[in-house]
Amino acid sequence: MSRVGKKPIEIPAGVTVTLNQNTVTVKGPKGELSRSFNPDIEIKVEENLVTITRPSDAKEHRALHGTTRAVIANMVEGVSAGFERKLELIGVGYRAQKQGTKLVLNVGYSHPVEIEPEAGIEIEVPANTKITVKGTDKERVGALAANIRQVRPPEPYKGKGIRYEGEFVRRKEGKTGK
Repeated sequence: MSRVGKKPIEIPAGVTVTLNQNTVTVKGPKGELSRSFNPDIEIKVEENLVTITRPSDAKEHRALHGTTRAVIANMVEGVSAGFERKLELIGVGYRAQKQGTKLVLNVGYSHPVEIEPEAGIEIEVPANTKITVKGTDKERVGALAANIRQVRPPEPYKGKGIRYEGEFVRRKEGKTGK
């Protein structure tokens, strides 16, 4: 039995979970999320708990059991508390700034790189070397943060680039001359 899948999800106050066939809609103070799931996996909403059960121990059902539970739990957490990813720019002259809703990065290219967040995701720049990506959907927040990091990933020789806050970049020794 899946350890993750059999654990019930508690619904906090102010959050409502509705089930329409295999589509789960979660509403809360931060917004609303909706997602369709595999019809084989059974989802039950009772009072302030959501339980997920699988019909058999087939490999596909076992895989979907824990995944479905984790995605619904992330939806509930997203509409109640929200998610955020923090990035930091390391390098001489590397800076970020916000122009309207767009993020403008100056990270060593001959041109500034502009990134437009999609609806429901917010980008903040508390300092010119720090970026915070916030939103209700964990998957989309992580994807946007990964796209920002991809503009200039950290390199192992000098450690310059865009990295997640607290990310460890293993350093390599450079060439040794004779």
